[in-house]
Amino acid sequence: MRGIILAGGSGTRLYPITMGISKQLLPVYDKPMIYYPLTTLMMAGIRDIQVITTAHDAPGFHRLLGDGRHFGVNISYATQGRPEGLAQAFVIGAEHIGNDSVGLVLGDNIFYGPGLGTSLSRFQSVSGGAIFAYWVANPSAYGVVDFGADGIAVSLEENRPPRSRIMRCRGCTSTTTT
Repeated sequence: MRGIILAGGSGTRLYPITMGISKQLLPVYDKPMIYYPLTTLMMAGIRDIQVITTAHDAPGFHRLLGDGRHFGVNISYATQGRPEGLAQAFVIGAEHIGNDSVGLVLGDNIFYGPGLGTSLSRFQSVSGGAIFAYWVANPSAYGVVDFGADGIAVSLEENRPPRSRIMRCRGCTSTTTT
């Protein structure tokens, strides 16, 4: 399985600090925010990772992460001209993905909890796609996923009036070409 960290966007809700540095390079406690999704992919056993970011922010990620060698992973980079939704990550990363399965996580998401590594490693054998999500009281502030009666996701919505209260955690995996 290969990994993609989507670290684009302009972080407008954090202006003015994000005018000078990518949101994903800002510190969260004692490390840059991007270390958290990188660690999430590593806990899932993923060692071949592509960081997708803007041309403006790419040099900062290169300086921080390099080729990934010092993390025990292989990191490559791709640039995103302008954000056009999560599915764009699969288009930009198509060459990186090849015929493999892929795990996608956003560069500003922090996953934490007991058994997380075990949960993540189970995605290695999922047929089709899987998504992390949980119920929230204020779904209009998030992208949401709507599930059918059979528990299968039927839609992902961003910046629209939601049809459910289950927030999409902005991380997913796929074993099929998207």
